Amino acid sequence: MSEKMEMMTQDEQHPVAVRKAPTVTPSVDIYENDDEILLYADMPGVAKDAIAINLENGRLTINGHRKISSDGEAQFEEFGEVEYERAFSVPQGIDINKVKANMDNGVLALHLPKSEAIKPRQIAVQVG
Repeated sequence: MSEKMEMMTQDEQHPVAVRKAPTVTPSVDIYENDDEILLYADMPGVAKDAIAINLENGRLTINGHRKISSDGEAQFEEFGEVEYERAFSVPQGIDINKVKANMDNGVLALHLPKSEAIKPRQIAVQVG
């Protein structure tokens, strides 16, 4: 029996197999500059409409689902269906209304702009 088989239920005539996709943690690179935090998450095969991003109470969660459709029964499967999941604590001061995300070649780019209140400022020294 496959590891992917979560449970097997059977009615009178037809067994029904319920499969659950494995959950994996996507690889992530995080960069920070004066204006924003930039996060790159590697999520190959995930369509943009299969991604959910939530930023609430200082917690960022990223979820994505890669679904592979094929004709026929799998004989050997290394690159199948998968759930991507990752969560982060985000510092206070992210301007939630300006957060942007885009998906390109299997890489999710998430721009988390800093609010003006937390951006570094240069303070001029006055003489006298």
